[in-house]
Amino acid sequence: MNVAVIGAGWAGLAAAVALKQAGSHVTVFEASGTPGGRARGVSDVQLGTIDNGQHLMLGAYTESLVLIQQLSPERPERALLVRLPLTLESADGSFRLHAPHLIAPLHLGWALSCAQGLTLNDRARALQMAVTIRLKGWKAPTGQSVRALLSEHKQTDTLIRRLWEPLCLAALNTPLQEACAQLFLNVLRDGLGGARKHSDLIIPRVDLSSLWPSVAAQHVTMRYRHIVRQVKPAQHGIDVDGESFDACVLAVPPYAARRILADCLDSTDPDSVALRDLFERFEYRAIATLTLLLDRPWSLPTPLMMLDENKAAHQYGQWVFTRADQPDQVTVVVSDTPDLLKVDRGTLIDAIASQVRTQCLKHPKASDALPDVVHHRLIVEKRATFDACVGLQRPSAQTKWPRLVLAGDWTDTGYPAVLEGAVRSGSHAARTVLKNLASHAGSEQSPNLRRSALETQAD
Repeated sequence: MNVAVIGAGWAGLAAAVALKQAGSHVTVFEASGTPGGRARGVSDVQLGTIDNGQHLMLGAYTESLVLIQQLSPERPERALLVRLPLTLESADGSFRLHAPHLIAPLHLGWALSCAQGLTLNDRARALQMAVTIRLKGWKAPTGQSVRALLSEHKQTDTLIRRLWEPLCLAALNTPLQEACAQLFLNVLRDGLGGARKHSDLIIPRVDLSSLWPSVAAQHVTMRYRHIVRQVKPAQHGIDVDGESFDACVLAVPPYAARRILADCLDSTDPDSVALRDLFERFEYRAIATLTLLLDRPWSLPTPLMMLDENKAAHQYGQWVFTRADQPDQVTVVVSDTPDLLKVDRGTLIDAIASQVRTQCLKHPKASDALPDVVHHRLIVEKRATFDACVGLQRPSAQTKWPRLVLAGDWTDTGYPAVLEGAVRSGSHAARTVLKNLASHAGSEQSPNLRRSALETQAD
């Protein structure tokens, strides 16, 4: 069975790996020259290989973690990932929530009950909300925003500012008043409602391409720098730019899928019109990642810390990261960012460096001020995530054409635009392709397709 995968992001490569493991020959078309999509390594002359965006994973990202282990069984997890117990701490030390090594959900109860920087009333309300949403099965009323959810549970302004808003922006990259409460609860359910290890915070030690996409790319046929112009269902397969395949996984963003399928989306066909409308309803939000090269090694009390914003002073930083293997680098992340590329670069770098320096110096465990910045790299992904707003309809993997399926964090995964959602969508797309081809094998006229589908069933 010969399958095309369009897009070498985390969704496309997860689909490619699953199809390859099922015995298919897989060809992956990728517009760029690097695997990983919006979570990939980027070369910089002075910084080395950095990520186009700093990503934080959770222990609940089970499919991503299994995929990493399967592709690199010889590399222990500790060589690739830093795993930390759930800890949220402000850079100035005024707020700290830490989950101890207790069984779930006692670890979360302890963390909320003993959080520093919150009043007794704050802690009680946070704990009450955690218990209530668990008892309700992590379900929110249809059409509810995160802001409305927090109001329903009488969360204080301090709780929202210190805890819920940073978590919402980190997970959904969408403001509280617009963000879908159910998507937010789905993330909380898997991260906080399961086993204790599922709440762990996981930071990659290596760049995101090296973590697993580059390894996955070695197992399939890669067509780098090939911008696919057209995908067209044929009588017994799928044509990709005129080349015939038995099936295709389209793992590109909605706007690219709309372009690639333009000739297939017949304006007189209700299914085509509905799919085109779904593609066009998506809006997008940016994430900025600023990497600072320092003139000497420096580290935070913990590998990631929360920053207080001051937009009037161009202090936009929300999270700051340091890594032990890169002690002379600091990474600052801004979710749902304004267009930082329009801000005077010198002003922006000085402001964010001052933000990190001033706030970190207030921490009780601070030992040194942030050193001078000697180089920087600002990467703004203008379409980093889809807008996870209330009422957004997302397509399933299956299209009207059995041989063509969709994959991507924007499909109906039940997750916002996070890495685990992309991986799960890719795996689901692969299973859908195999199921569809197996079910159609008996009626197909192509001997090669019939034979490959039967072989897949036998395996």
